[in-house]
Amino acid sequence: MKTIERYVFGSFLSSFILAFVVLSFVLTIGLLVQIVGFIMDGVPMSLVGEFCMVSLPETLQWSVPLALLVSSVLVFSRLSADSEIAAMRACGVNLFTVVKWPIVFAFLCTLLGFYVNNEVVTRGHEIRRTLKTRVSVGAGLSVLEPGRVIDEFPKVKLYIGSKEGNWLYDFVALDQSNTNLSRMITADKALVTQRGRDVNLELYGMTVDPLDEKHPGMARFSRFSYVLEDVLKDSKYRRRPKDYSFFQMMRHIADCEKEVDEIIARSGKDKKGLEMAKKMRRFCSSLKVEFMKRFAFALASVCFVLVGVPLGIRSHRKESSIGMAISLAVALGYYMVIILMLSCDELYAIRPELLIFAPALVCCAFGCWLLRRNT
Repeated sequence: MKTIERYVFGSFLSSFILAFVVLSFVLTIGLLVQIVGFIMDGVPMSLVGEFCMVSLPETLQWSVPLALLVSSVLVFSRLSADSEIAAMRACGVNLFTVVKWPIVFAFLCTLLGFYVNNEVVTRGHEIRRTLKTRVSVGAGLSVLEPGRVIDEFPKVKLYIGSKEGNWLYDFVALDQSNTNLSRMITADKALVTQRGRDVNLELYGMTVDPLDEKHPGMARFSRFSYVLEDVLKDSKYRRRPKDYSFFQMMRHIADCEKEVDEIIARSGKDKKGLEMAKKMRRFCSSLKVEFMKRFAFALASVCFVLVGVPLGIRSHRKESSIGMAISLAVALGYYMVIILMLSCDELYAIRPELLIFAPALVCCAFGCWLLRRNT
C-alpha cells in the first residue's frame, strides 16, 4: 500500500472507529434504559448481564453502515476542503486507487453483516426474548422488597417489613380481588414460592379482616396458604421467524412453498382450500421478506460508502454540511424503503422480498455514477 493510500485509509479507519463508538452508544441508550429498569425492579444481575450481552450485537446492523457513511463523508470532504484531492489530481494520482481501500473495507463489513444478521443476531434475538420471559418471572419474586408498598401484582398490594431469602417478615396485604369486599391480611412471617404463573405464600401467625362476605369479623390462623393467581408471565417462548438462522430459514421457506403447492393441488377450485393457500402464501411472503431484510441491511455498508465517498469529494469547506445532509437523507430513504417493505410483507403479489433490494440497487448505481464523475 502506497503512502497516500495508507494516509487516506488510516484517516478513514480512525474516523470509522470513532463514529462507530459514538453511534453504538446512541443506539444502545434505549437498551440501557431497559437494563436500568430491570435493575430497579430487582432482577438478578446474572440475568441482566446475559440480557445485555445478547442485545448488543443487534445494534451492529445499524451502527456499522451509518459509521461507514459518516466517516466517508467527513474524511473525503476534509480532503477536498484542504485541496488534497486537487493536489492528488495535479500529481497524476488515480483517485480510484485512493478510494478503493475504503470500498474494500466496506465490502468486508458487508460480508461480516451477512454473517452477523443471519447467525449472531438471530441467535441473540431468541436468547434475548427467552431471557425476557425469564426476567419477567424472576422479577415477579424479586420485586418483593421490604420497606415499600408493592403494587406490581394485580388486585393486591403488599408490604413487607424485612426479608431473608424466601422468608418474608411482618407481612401485610390488601386483597382487592373481590370487588364487593376488601380484606386486610397480616402475618408474622411468610414463605414465598413460585408455582407456574402463581405466587404461593405460606402465611404463619395470620389474621384476616374480614374473613368473607358471610363472616364480616376478623379470623386468625396459625398457618394459611395464600395464592396470588396468574400474576407471573409465562416463561415459555415460541420461536419466531426472526430466530431462524440462514439454513433454518431456507428450509422453512422451502417447506412453506411446498405446503402451498400441496394445498392448491389438493383443493383444486375449492374456496376454502384457495383461502387456506392465500394465508400460507402470505405467511411464506413474510418469511421471504424477513430473510431478504438481513441481506438488505448488510448491503447498506458498501452502498453507503459508494455514495458517501463521491459526495465527500464534491463537498467544499462551506458545503460539507450539505454533503452530510444529503448522505443522511440517502440513509434515511434506504431504511425507510426497507421498513415499508417489512410492513407490506404479506402482500405477495407485489413481491416485497425483491422490492426490498431497490434502495441497494439505486444507491449502488448512484454511487458508481458519482465515483466515475468525480474520480
